[in-house]
Amino acid sequence: MRHFSFRPALTFKGREFQGLRGFSGKPLHPPLTDVPIGAYVIAAAFDVISFIGDRTAWQREFYQAATFVFIAGALVSLGAVVTGVWDRWRSSEAGTQARRTINAHALLMVVMTVLVLVDLGLRWFRYHGLAGPTSALLGLSLAAALIGALGATYGGTLVFGYGFNVETAGDHPVWHPSELDVFPGQPHPAPTVPVLGPDTGDDRTPR
Repeated sequence: MRHFSFRPALTFKGREFQGLRGFSGKPLHPPLTDVPIGAYVIAAAFDVISFIGDRTAWQREFYQAATFVFIAGALVSLGAVVTGVWDRWRSSEAGTQARRTINAHALLMVVMTVLVLVDLGLRWFRYHGLAGPTSALLGLSLAAALIGALGATYGGTLVFGYGFNVETAGDHPVWHPSELDVFPGQPHPAPTVPVLGPDTGDDRTPR
């Protein structure tokens, strides 16, 4: 019995190219959102450490590290915004709960981004020479991290609850015991479904 399958997940042949949405089964928006959300949570943690470590030798190091991580997250978020807008336009319909959930997700992410930009502006133009974050900067960092985490739950609901941009739905041969790998774009037969025989209780599988 085989225990590993590597090639199908790394294969792009057979996947439909969908422009800014990415490829079928390999969308661009979700992995791009992971970077800024993770960065903002880590940066907020660094700010907390720096704030607590007042007058320590490593206070400024954590403060600077938080700033650099915020900058990295903000740069990657540009791609997340573009691909997210394209996904909303091409993959959802107005008036549906899915579109309303997308709108809620987008609103939270916009608020998060504004908080991060304000935070970075203050760090760069006003508090650049400080050894650690002020109470206001710490509050902005924590608010951005919390709102980002909340917004991510809406993105998770879209994917794992509603199947947004998920290529396979229902039954699929990858969940059936087999030694053969299924590759992207490869047609596969529908599984046979047992049919209950009348009055006898016997299972009859169609041929």
